[in-house]
Amino acid sequence: MAAPSHGAVVVGVGRSAEALSVVRTAADEAAAHHRPLHLVHAFNWAATGGPAPAGGTRIDAENALERAGGIVADAAPEVPVSGEIVEGSPVEALLRAADAAFLVALGDGGMATCPACVPADAPAVELAARAGCPVLVGRSEPAPPGPLLVGWDGSPGSHATLGYAFDCAERRGARLLAVRVVEPERRDGDDGVLEEAVNRHAARHPRVAADCQTVRGDPRTVLLDRSRSAQLVVVGARGDGPVQSSLGEVSQSLLYHSPAPLIVVRGLDPGAGEGP
Repeated sequence: MAAPSHGAVVVGVGRSAEALSVVRTAADEAAAHHRPLHLVHAFNWAATGGPAPAGGTRIDAENALERAGGIVADAAPEVPVSGEIVEGSPVEALLRAADAAFLVALGDGGMATCPACVPADAPAVELAARAGCPVLVGRSEPAPPGPLLVGWDGSPGSHATLGYAFDCAERRGARLLAVRVVEPERRDGDDGVLEEAVNRHAARHPRVAADCQTVRGDPRTVLLDRSRSAQLVVVGARGDGPVQSSLGEVSQSLLYHSPAPLIVVRGLDPGAGEGP
């Protein structure tokens, strides 16, 4: 029987080398947060278009989990690992796991290496739009040793996202870069709000070297440009809006095109990032 995923980092495991690359990223995240890692391989029988080769599917799945376990042992040998094979949609399996998980992770399916791709039905997009906890989307290429980038727009959710980003930066030993983008046509008299928010969190995370930037431009363009030199991007699912289960334009753009691994912050108390 598989170990429970409560409080674990849960990662979707595929059979391709690209799909397995997210396992190392998830293992590093589990190690940083002192969490167990739970490997999930889901197979959608309904999508096969015919019977599977005798024994092949199960054997392939077991081999994928074994390879994933080897990756974890190499990347983060101190992390406890469990695994399971389930039938059904990979997205639905990870959504179920998200109800009890600290974080769920999966690969991006090659989106970051395809500038023209906007696959709204890709598993990474569906999971990031619907999960009840933060979602880590891994990339096939390693990220540079740059800062942890977080986007901030002043919404209640962005305060929780900033707090989450500070915690990630501290656990990774990374510098944090917080960016607020003001659209050119907007009249803005709050030039110091991001610095105030960063200072509140910096007081609680004195080991984190943090910088903040307020710039004018298109939020998608500015944050995507900054992401090219980031080791990790942290972004809220959306700003203030009536449909909280969907993704905002900025988070979607980064999900599709950022070359860096991305965490879409979901399921946190909007007031969790407020300082005293």
